[in-house]
Amino acid sequence: MARPKSATHDLKREEILDIAAQCFAQSSYPAASMNDIATVGGTSKARLYHYYDSKQAILFDLLDRYTLRLLGLIGETEAVAQRRNLDERAALHELVRRFLQEYENSATRHVALVNQTQFLSDEQRALIVGRQRDVVAAFTRFIKRAYPQRINARNQTALTMMLFGMINWTFTWLRPGGPMSYADFANEVIATLEHGFESPAPSA
Repeated sequence: MARPKSATHDLKREEILDIAAQCFAQSSYPAASMNDIATVGGTSKARLYHYYDSKQAILFDLLDRYTLRLLGLIGETEAVAQRRNLDERAALHELVRRFLQEYENSATRHVALVNQTQFLSDEQRALIVGRQRDVVAAFTRFIKRAYPQRINARNQTALTMMLFGMINWTFTWLRPGGPMSYADFANEVIATLEHGFESPAPSA
């Protein structure tokens, strides 16, 4: 009979995933070993194997949870927009803010999503890539509703990826405690959506 999971089982898994994401970001997935993850976590490799039977299992659980979180943000944003009666542009702005807040809190997990899906099995990678496409499709819907006169079948993919290009690579240069916060950067992205690089009109 299998031993029941403890109440802290999921909490321990989250701690392991945070540590693993840091190791993968710092030294790459191929270079980071189970022993490295255990050492950084202050535990034994045997204890680590109690939770995950392989490094690939850690990577998949990390990306599985993270992509579900991103999809959850979309649903949360839609609910907030409806509850606050936001117009379509304000809803898109809210989505940008929420994603950048998540990127700030999950920078190393985002590195794994951007750079390390190639190390998953074919079946695992198909699941994660499918969710990434769902996220992109949701952003496209938000953008089309926000700027219906600007978006068409020819340019919608390019403009959606342009927006992702603005926010998806912040982990490479935007640092907590730096001259610009993630919240400030979100406001800059929104201002660029609304006004390009022209100065917005002063408020009355």
